[in-house]
This record gives sequence, C-alpha cells and structure tokens, in this order.
Amino acid sequence: MLKSSAQRSAGPRLRLLASSLVIAAGFAAPSSASAEKLTIIVGGMEKQIYLPAVLTRELGYFKDEGLDIELISSRAGVEAENELLAGAVQGVVGFYDHTIDLQAKGKFIQSVVQFSQAPGEVELVSTKYADSVKSPADFKGHTLGVTGLGSSTDFLTRYLAERGGLKAGDYSLLPVGAGNTFIAAIKQDQIQAGMTTEPTIGQMLKTGAAKILVDMRTPDKTAAALGGTYPAASFYVNTTWLDGHKDEAQKLANAFVKTMHFIAGHSAAEIADKMPKDYYVGDKDLYIQGLAEGKAQFTPDGRMPKDGPETVLKVLSAFSKNVQGKSIDLSKTYTTVFVDNAAKTLGN
Repeated sequence: MLKSSAQRSAGPRLRLLASSLVIAAGFAAPSSASAEKLTIIVGGMEKQIYLPAVLTRELGYFKDEGLDIELISSRAGVEAENELLAGAVQGVVGFYDHTIDLQAKGKFIQSVVQFSQAPGEVELVSTKYADSVKSPADFKGHTLGVTGLGSSTDFLTRYLAERGGLKAGDYSLLPVGAGNTFIAAIKQDQIQAGMTTEPTIGQMLKTGAAKILVDMRTPDKTAAALGGTYPAASFYVNTTWLDGHKDEAQKLANAFVKTMHFIAGHSAAEIADKMPKDYYVGDKDLYIQGLAEGKAQFTPDGRMPKDGPETVLKVLSAFSKNVQGKSIDLSKTYTTVFVDNAAKTLGN
C-alpha cells in the first residue's frame, strides 16, 4: 500500500525512482495529451508553510492552465534544492533564502512567486528546559533541532543564536526533519529546542511537550525576531530553465497567484476544507487553529514584499561564511514579471 502524501519524503533518490513510485492517492492524475507535464518538489508538503502548492492542485488551478503537475515531497528544503540543481525536477516550493545562498556559490535560481512574507516557523523549547532556556542566548551547551543541515531552519536558528550573542561552537545542530521525527527528538531528549512549523507546532503545544520560545508565524512577530519582513516560502526555478520556459513559468504563476488570492479571501476553516484529510494529522480543529494563527504569513498576491530580500541578505550575512564578503545581486534572486502578468490576467 502506498503511504499518504503527508507521510512520504524524497531526497537524492528521486533521480533513481520512476515517477509511479512517488505519486500517491490525491496527486494530479495525467490529464489530456496536450497538458504540459512538470515536476515540482516541495520541502515538506504536509507543512502549512507550503500549503499553496497542494492547495493549487486541489483547487484545480494547474489543470485550468493546461498543466499536468507532479508534486513530490522531500524531508527538507535543502534536499529539494539539490534535486533542482541536479535537473531531476523543474521547480521547487521552498524558502527564498536559498536563492541568495546559492548565488554566493556561483549558482543562480530565482523566486517566481513569493508565497509568504514571514517564515511561519517557531523555535520550540522542550518543557523540561523551559525554565532555563528563555531566549536564544540560552542555547549554549544545547542541541537544537533543524529540518536539515543547510536548510532554512538551519539558517534561521544560527541567526537567532548569533543575535543572542553566541558563536557556532556554543551549541549543536541536529537534523531531525519535521512531524513525528521532530516530536520524537524532543520527547527523547535528542534535542532541547528546535525549529518547526504547523501542524507540528500545534501538536507539541497540545500535548505540553514544548513551549514557544521564538514565534515567526506573522510579519510583526518576524520583524521583532529578525529585524524586518522575511520572505520565505516561494516557488523557485533555475534561471537557465526560466530563460527557456517562459510560457510554462507564466502558467505556473497564473495558477499560484490565483491560489494566493483564494487564501487571502477565505477563512482558515474554508481553506482547510480544500486540503487532503490526512494533512490534518487526525485533528482538523487543531489544523485550522494553527492555520488561523499563521495565515498572515502568506502574501495576498504572490509579490515579493518590499525590502524583504534585504532582510534575508542581512540575516545570512550575519553568520554564513558562504555569503560574507560576497557581492550579491538581489535583482537576480527573484522576478516579479510573471506575477505582474498574472495580476493583469486576473484583473488586479
């Protein structure tokens, strides 16, 4: 029996697996022969931060554009990034910060549609350590959970620690993924704190296993934690692919922008009703609650927030040796052309 879409993960093995092995019930079925088949990898499809990808499929907006889209889930954004660079997929739903990190390494990818203006992430601390770990300054001597090394949760965790006055050797990072693996790492004391997103946040708070240390689910709370608006979840592609596939990129932008308008115009409960039931992780009310609390993270139109790229560059420059001292051209990390065209099509 195939696992549910919320349970699957994929990594470098994608290049070796046939598509039929990674498609699960609920994925878009092959459409007409004229439909354009594209594969998009998502840095954890069950995560609410990447909700627009699955919601677009469920609303039928890909099909409306004549696209046959295969969505594949990965354990972390860094794995998705690697699949894109290897040419195994045409696009990624992941964090915008990878566009800057990769440019510093001489590789160019671009955000085509910006899903969020806040990370939608929370730094949780195990209840066992809540009395002693009251801020990132208290990370010293502890092991902190991230989805993957080189992932956006890695970047943000290191920045919070640096802002708290710590050096890299003062703490340890452990890749624990999200969902059940993250929960187990907290309960088994493999990590004393860690960064994750909904619906994992709600599950941990409900059981009392963890408490919120740093909340980055809304623009206001993100500005307090990171010093400004932080564009996060996005749809990005290789710049070389984009140069040769503008028609496909425009159709994808049209579909995603329609979804962002849908999110902006509907309640958390209405949005949840459109999502696959297994994404609720057995508690639809908790799923809706988490979505309601973090819904402000999403952009209303898919546009890059003003000054957002500068904040991300500032964050990465604070700790990343890859970025420090490099000349980064932010104009090459994203484009608004396709979103602007989609807005015209939608009459906005």
